[in-house]
Amino acid sequence: MTAQARGEIELEGGVLVIRRIHVELRLRAPADARETVERVHGVFARKCPVYVSLHRAIDITTSWRIEVE
Repeated sequence: MTAQARGEIELEGGVLVIRRIHVELRLRAPADARETVERVHGVFARKCPVYVSLHRAIDITTSWRIEVE
């Protein structure tokens, strides 16, 4: 698995503030793993320390795609 994160930053009172983060997950897996990936993607944020720490202050979204082995 690899991930690429993209943040959106705005200026607030002369200070740069991170407003949004989008993370795209790329998984190398068999094509028939789609159902498992969807299920895990639906619950992983609640167990991710970074997400749990930041989601109240920063809008965090994720997407995923399978790179078929």
